[in-house]
Amino acid sequence: MVRSLAPWAADPGRSRGRVHGEPGPEGRDDFQRDRDRIVHCGAFRRLEYKTQVFVNHEGDLFRTRLTHSIEVAQIARSIARRLRLNEDLTEAISLAHDLGHTPFGHAGQDALNRCMQPHGGFEHNLQSLRVVDALEHRYGAFDGLNLCFETREGVLKHCSPANATALGDVGRRFLDRTRPSLEAQLANVADEIAYVNHDVDDGLRSGLLTVPQLLSVDLFARHHRAVVHAHPHAGERRQVAETIRSMINTLVLDLVGASEALISAAAPASIDDVRIAPPLIAFSPAVEAEKRALKQFLFENLYRHYRVVRMTSKAARIVTELFDAFAADPRLLPTEHRRLADRDRFRAIADYIAGMTDRYAIREHRRLFAVDES
Repeated sequence: MVRSLAPWAADPGRSRGRVHGEPGPEGRDDFQRDRDRIVHCGAFRRLEYKTQVFVNHEGDLFRTRLTHSIEVAQIARSIARRLRLNEDLTEAISLAHDLGHTPFGHAGQDALNRCMQPHGGFEHNLQSLRVVDALEHRYGAFDGLNLCFETREGVLKHCSPANATALGDVGRRFLDRTRPSLEAQLANVADEIAYVNHDVDDGLRSGLLTVPQLLSVDLFARHHRAVVHAHPHAGERRQVAETIRSMINTLVLDLVGASEALISAAAPASIDDVRIAPPLIAFSPAVEAEKRALKQFLFENLYRHYRVVRMTSKAARIVTELFDAFAADPRLLPTEHRRLADRDRFRAIADYIAGMTDRYAIREHRRLFAVDES
């Protein structure tokens, strides 16, 4: 069944194009080509061994950046279908949004940003764009993946005025205070839906959170009560899975309904109208408040749990000590990165560290600082 796009959806036939001109793809459109290039790139594969909340070696069942990205893409694509948006562009943005993330999650990013403060700072979202624009080396005619403008603008969720100015066209909306496509707005919200729910699941699985704790959160409590009533003998693990499934469904359906109302009120005739309208992908106020309360609960009870803090403290130390060692003596860098460091030492070091997986960073740290490693 061929689904027609809404007038306000991104149309691959009217894309603002690629930085480097290429012949059009055969048997697929330009947004499908972008998605395929992302899936096949090295940075995407490395997400398998990058922390979401729990470091990779802590257990095989916890989410990684890769499984998180796949869950975001699934949620975003299903909503895009309901809203008649471009599913392939939505999926491409969702799969690419964390390509620039450091090892060890936000702890790694924060540590690398502190190290890079005198040299322009570090932000994983900007690094994701840098990955697809420059750091992937798969094609003979250009660096990066040469993605369409619409995919690149969706990857770039946040940007300072200084960075926006340096980025040119793709950063312009941060200066003009306009918005990206609805596909980009949707991928951003789907990211939230995915991580608040799978962090609940991983937190419970790890034992850092308990069901009685979570019953203090309205969004969890009302869905859990309904599940227990429907499945009283299912056992806690199944009841938790049903609760999370039900919460995701509620968030998705609310987002669809509230966004349809916003789009109808704004009545955009094209993607250009979307760019000058207020944000059009949003939850209802009541569900937004419930989601925000769940995020606050996770911040206080999971992300600040002493076991998580212990690991993030170790992670920050690893990243900081790696950066300091390479900055003091760039000859410690692998050959390719050493050549790049001749042009911009500190950015080359940041690129190298950001591209590491958790376990590679641990091994590299051991090689540099342990006397029994080489």
